[in-house]
Amino acid sequence: MSVEPQPAPVYLSDSEDLHRTLAEQRDYYRARAAEYDQWFLRQGRYDHGEEANAKWRADVEQVRAALDAAPLTGQVVEFASGTGLWTELIARTADQVTALDAAPETIAIARERLAQAGLLEKVVFEEADLFAWRPEREHAFDAAFMGFWLSHVPEERLDPFLSAVATSLRPGGRVFLVDNRRQATSSSPDQPLAAPGEAFMSRRLNDGRTFRIVKVFREPAALEAAFARHGIDLLVEETPTYFQYAHGRARLPTPS
Repeated sequence: MSVEPQPAPVYLSDSEDLHRTLAEQRDYYRARAAEYDQWFLRQGRYDHGEEANAKWRADVEQVRAALDAAPLTGQVVEFASGTGLWTELIARTADQVTALDAAPETIAIARERLAQAGLLEKVVFEEADLFAWRPEREHAFDAAFMGFWLSHVPEERLDPFLSAVATSLRPGGRVFLVDNRRQATSSSPDQPLAAPGEAFMSRRLNDGRTFRIVKVFREPAALEAAFARHGIDLLVEETPTYFQYAHGRARLPTPS
């Protein structure tokens, strides 16, 4: 069976245009904070009917089961913690979670979620630009989690970001991530996917405002190779319809 070639990724170039897009992306997630959970819970504009919603819920449970099977423990750093949907799960098994996000509005929602769950004392929230973030101490974390973040990292910024992740992890430290597969019903009908290979798309809020954001759908092999360049061995898997998820470890030093 022949395999159709995948389009090459379109680079925005590390230019004024890219900086403007990333700023707009940050503004979008700040403005979207109050309605973000509607996407994950398949409510309002994101309700695609019971059949599609059931597939979504089943895929979510598959990812959660994978995380439950290899829970993150010790000191965990979470990149783009958002409204705390995954922070709550991680905090149940970690000693402490350092939750990083660029939007104070989503951090406020996450704080409330963790407080209601009785887990707030286990989480340190930090407002941070993830493209500039570096750990205060190298190798300070036992694990790293990334929920629906890497697809918003342009190719030009991927290696610098993964370098920071690798620097933050102790040898043998674990990584778990979940992100989108390219699937039209993953979003609302009024914001269609960009053409294959394009690095950005238009996103709409409930009030009609639109924003341009980065959205890169990476093949599993490309993700595994990117992490490998930074000393992290990763295995990427996919749910039947909506998500890709991965788990891996930072390599141990080679004995001299």
